[in-house]
Amino acid sequence: MQTDASNAVAHPPAPAPSMWAELREAIRGTGADYTKIPLRRAVFLLAVPMVLELVLESTFAVVDVYFVAKLGSSAVATVGLTESFLFLLYSIAIGLTMGVTAIIARRIGEQKHEEAAVTAVQAIFVALLMSVPFAIAGIVWAQDLLRLMGADAWTLEHGYRYMQWMLGSNAVIMLLFVINAIFRGAGDAAVAMRVLWVANGLNIVLDPMLIFGFGPIPALGIEGAAIATVIGRGAGVLMQLWILFHGGKHIRVLATQLVWRGTILLNIVRTSLGGIGQMIVAMTSWIFLMRILAAIGSEAVAAATIAIRIMMFTLMPAWGMSNAAATLVGQNLGAKEPGRAESAVWRIGWYNMAFTLGVSVAFFFLHDPLIGIFTDDPQVIAIGGEWLRILSYSYFVYGWWMVSVQAFNGAGDTATPTWINLVFFWLIQIPLCYWLAVSLDWQHTGVFWGVFVSETSVGLFTLWLFTRGKWKTAQV
Repeated sequence: MQTDASNAVAHPPAPAPSMWAELREAIRGTGADYTKIPLRRAVFLLAVPMVLELVLESTFAVVDVYFVAKLGSSAVATVGLTESFLFLLYSIAIGLTMGVTAIIARRIGEQKHEEAAVTAVQAIFVALLMSVPFAIAGIVWAQDLLRLMGADAWTLEHGYRYMQWMLGSNAVIMLLFVINAIFRGAGDAAVAMRVLWVANGLNIVLDPMLIFGFGPIPALGIEGAAIATVIGRGAGVLMQLWILFHGGKHIRVLATQLVWRGTILLNIVRTSLGGIGQMIVAMTSWIFLMRILAAIGSEAVAAATIAIRIMMFTLMPAWGMSNAAATLVGQNLGAKEPGRAESAVWRIGWYNMAFTLGVSVAFFFLHDPLIGIFTDDPQVIAIGGEWLRILSYSYFVYGWWMVSVQAFNGAGDTATPTWINLVFFWLIQIPLCYWLAVSLDWQHTGVFWGVFVSETSVGLFTLWLFTRGKWKTAQV
């Protein structure tokens, strides 16, 4: 009879995969059970494709504006005015994805794969239903909406077709967001990444061809930019549906599951309302801050716009890791492993803090050169650089804030972050910024310090609330 020791010698444990092997697996996709494999590996396999997905999305946004800018300022204004309405759509879409990711992750963790597939179908139904009002408004009242926003004559004559395409076909945006949320919740983050590679890559290729013309393709101007976006994202949605019905690593929808399930659909809507609220509160608070800055001067608005673009770009990797936390929390709560769910959040939080501390150093020492990449106006550089320097003092808190918020969202408790945002953004940030900037006459500096105080406070408070552990009992 062999002893355990002799068995261990005869059958030594398999060596851990190398970092390059894990990187290939993360990009290709894996069928690993994220509730069972080592936590470090689970975080890596989920975070890598999620980070790459977001970085590519931000790259596309920059390239798209680059090509449109060659048509003139009115063309850029058309994009900006259209995005004012798209921001509301994005708020709904992103809020919906929070609920969808949480529910799908919970069902996968519970090993209820069939119910996860039915939930995915209901999520698609919700996305299509929500897209209808925006489509009607965009197709029928595009010029009226642009006129309402103060569009110039060129935009009203030529740019309205851009809005018709973008809002009229908004279903592809909704589906792209929601189906990728299905894949992320199931653990197929690599699929979501590849879909955006295809969608945005095709868009980048088509943009100059359709805007400026290419061979037999006529120059379509600003309308061509919209058509390129619709074709690129439409191709991404077709790819999503093909994979969803033919089977990813963790989820597959069968034809027999294409049924209406009112109870599940209402649960998706209920769980998503908090996420939608989070996005709308954040969006409207930013509008108020921009209004305060606009009263101070155009240089302040330009500087703040550039600083926020830099900030959002540098936060993309942290957002990707935070999205991985949402999936791990949902799946591990479904698997009745709340301790492992909490450990995942702390691990990712430390990773995020290390990353954002590095960014803080860059902001502190290179604030003016970073703003100078986008403008040569010395006043704009000075104002924007001041905000980056102020941000550097507590930027690491953003890393913790993002991951703790996603822990609540991944657990299905989307209401708690909404109430937190409502208090800290609407009741604290906006009045504080106004008081410092206008009442005390600190000008733009008052807005920047008001944002510093309120967002540092909300980050620390959200993290403290996470440590209380009530999120572990959320039901979805």
